[in-house]
Amino acid sequence: MAETDQEKTEQPTGKRLDEARQEGRIPRSQDFNTAAVLLLAGGGLRMFGANIAAALAGLMHSGLQLSGAQVFDPKYALATAGNEVMHALLACAPLFGLTVIAALAAPMALGGWNFSVQSLAPDFTRLDPIAGFGRVFSLRAVVDLAKAFVKFLLVSGTAFLVLRSQAAHMLALGNEPLETGVADAVRLVASAMLIMSGTLGLIAAIDVPWQLWQHHKQLRMTREEIRDEAKESEGSPETKGRVRRMQRDLLRRRMMHDVPTADVVVTNPTHFAVALRYDEGRMRAPRVVAKGADLIAARIREIATEHAVPVFEAPPLARALFHNVEIGGEIPTALYVSVAQVLTYIYRLKVARAAGQLPPEPPVIDPSVENIRH
Repeated sequence: MAETDQEKTEQPTGKRLDEARQEGRIPRSQDFNTAAVLLLAGGGLRMFGANIAAALAGLMHSGLQLSGAQVFDPKYALATAGNEVMHALLACAPLFGLTVIAALAAPMALGGWNFSVQSLAPDFTRLDPIAGFGRVFSLRAVVDLAKAFVKFLLVSGTAFLVLRSQAAHMLALGNEPLETGVADAVRLVASAMLIMSGTLGLIAAIDVPWQLWQHHKQLRMTREEIRDEAKESEGSPETKGRVRRMQRDLLRRRMMHDVPTADVVVTNPTHFAVALRYDEGRMRAPRVVAKGADLIAARIREIATEHAVPVFEAPPLARALFHNVEIGGEIPTALYVSVAQVLTYIYRLKVARAAGQLPPEPPVIDPSVENIRH
């Protein structure tokens, strides 16, 4: 069972795929790239070949018309040569542009554009002769050798058929006028390139799925690797425990800071304490701004006393609020009446104290509110 668990039978995770891309390990097909470059180059030569050939012929014609004095003048010869080279590059620019586009677009179509600094770092493990022999005699090396042999047979067979079918045409080029012969020769080369690219396209149609499958197979993971990755992503139990403790401490400090803003603190009287606040203009219902049990409850009562926040003893309501409402949450509708009684009493108590009157009678909270579950 342990050996089976270590087999790479699981699909790679998103993190594994991202790490492979950062390391420069993405699927690539050299056959697909070659076929794309040859196809666009052949198409460009078919479209612009006649114009390119005419422009180059004109440059050669003008270059051969230099006088003896111009030929032996170093400055004039260098200037003329530079000018002719520039014109030749401009004439061939459409063909060069298509070739560059193909060379850039073909890799992006398969694995996307990717630049990895890690792949530029030296890997001294490749200098290991034992590992080198292992790669030479591996299954992948055998497959690559078979592919190369098949490509040789297909490309050479296609080239033979093209040469055989166009032999008479090639021999007839010598009898044509210069401009016509050059244009026909360019078209012949372009046709041969398109046929060759079609052959390489058939090879690429087999190589691309193979490269994708091989890349996916190399990135497969064991169950242990997936468990380790999940543990690393989520954090160890000790780390998560520390994070939870820090979150609780932060919440407690923020909660204690909000106690002075409360309108009333409902107590058990000793085991529970819940601080309530209600702003009629901003809140739909009273909210719990702080709550706690035992020592935390005692600290809430101390802060409330220090800041003159009324403390109201109602054990059933305190327990109901503590068990049913989270900090920052609104009280449930089932507790509206009881909380309204408490807030009304607190308001009347403040008015009575300000007027120097006797305090009102405290409300009697229904004991059944303790059984409410939100």
